Amino acid sequence: MQVLAKKPSSGGGGGGGGGAEIRMMEIDGGGEESSSSSTVAAAARSPYEMVRQLGSCNAVVVFSMSGCCMSTVVKQLLFGLGVGPTVVELDQHAAGPHIQAVLFDLLGAAVGRHQAVPAVFVGGKFLGGVETLMACHINGTLVPLLKDAGALWL
Repeated sequence: MQVLAKKPSSGGGGGGGGGAEIRMMEIDGGGEESSSSSTVAAAARSPYEMVRQLGSCNAVVVFSMSGCCMSTVVKQLLFGLGVGPTVVELDQHAAGPHIQAVLFDLLGAAVGRHQAVPAVFVGGKFLGGVETLMACHINGTLVPLLKDAGALWL
């Protein structure tokens, strides 16, 4: 199964172009060509497993909606700090509503929220939403978290 993910482009050449490229990311661990059994296994993978897999295999993951202003705030903060998070735009993903339900259980139950996005994972652990991310940034704990996760090398 593939997930729509957005990573910052590695414009290694001149001027600081801060664009992002969209790529498809394989999450079933298979090679370029999947056997029918791994395709069936990937199709049968629960949304919870997809969230767990993405969260544990990437330093920083942001589950987002492309039109959500709070998701934009989260992505801009992380990009501004020099982090290249894996971004999953749920409104552009086939399993988006199911993943959103899992995130709502994680995020909504944790803080009594009514929105599932944005949801941020750092170092394989669920950090929270925009409020938690901003609080960590303001109190100075975000950068050490990102360093520990391997997302920053400063």
